[in-house]
Amino acid sequence: MEYRKLGRTDLDVSALCLGTMTWGEQNSESEGHAQIERAKASGINFIDTAEMYPVPPRAETYSKTEQIIGSYFKQHGDRADWILASKIAGPGNGISHIRDGQLKFNRQHIVAALDASLTRLQTDWIDLYQLHWPERPTNFFGQLDYKHKDNEFTPLEETLEVLDEQVKAGKIRHIGLSNETPWGTMKFLQLAESRGWPRAVSIQNPYNLLNRSFEVGLAEVAIREQCGLLAYSPLAFGMLSGKYEGGARPAGARISLFSRFARYSNPQSEAACSRYVALAREHGLDPAQMALAFVTAQPFVTSNIIGATNLEQLDSNLASAELKLSEEVLAGIEAIHKAQPNPAP
Repeated sequence: MEYRKLGRTDLDVSALCLGTMTWGEQNSESEGHAQIERAKASGINFIDTAEMYPVPPRAETYSKTEQIIGSYFKQHGDRADWILASKIAGPGNGISHIRDGQLKFNRQHIVAALDASLTRLQTDWIDLYQLHWPERPTNFFGQLDYKHKDNEFTPLEETLEVLDEQVKAGKIRHIGLSNETPWGTMKFLQLAESRGWPRAVSIQNPYNLLNRSFEVGLAEVAIREQCGLLAYSPLAFGMLSGKYEGGARPAGARISLFSRFARYSNPQSEAACSRYVALAREHGLDPAQMALAFVTAQPFVTSNIIGATNLEQLDSNLASAELKLSEEVLAGIEAIHKAQPNPAP
């Protein structure tokens, strides 16, 4: 397993990060624990979760993912072996069951969310605490066109000041952003440097063969500012694995179960996906491993967040860490991308 610096910190994180958002919905506690054990055996030391997990977010399952991770730490006593990341939920996104749905990145909400996560995770600190998506209205979750609205939102200065207090209290070590824009990323970095507040060490945004929009405005920021990408949805909800080819909807699969996950299922995406799957098979590669290896190899990526609903899937995803794509395969990927760029941003 390769390890990379997390921003400008002294932490080395594995190039693959264990994603957890299915635990408590599609996966049981014992299955979650088994995935952690398997990931650790492969060299992964980085695990990512969020207060709103599992997904889709429901009041009945709220916070179960963090509870599963916390019970693992309690049983195994190896918390210090892990670099643990979690997130505070932002407003909207169909969430009304977390803090009465009036979510803000102010002192009241950050302290309440962080303390609750620490309790569920059964730990005294979180290594990377992230803002799950912007509180302000902007373009994220697939929205490309920016339509300015003068809605009030918590000043970024207040958010950073509160996070600084939590770092000084020892509750978190570093902060990160998620689903953020180039303006938001640079503004957070500028404020942190000018005021002596914690500097974001990472940005967790979607990135995969069907959605390479991160390359347009944020890749340069990630490299020059050492605020690397934690890539989520590297398999585009599993579309790039080939299991949904020809309109197939396997029982128990995420897109089969939940209509919410339609971001990568439009006709343009399905057409491009078929070409990527065919390219992989033409070269004797597993389509999912090819897609993951492409993401992990990008110079602006700090860690690639893999998720699985069973150990067989997890083993396959883990094996992608050993795959180096040939120049011929990379040329094939670029040809497909140029013919249909970012069909599912």
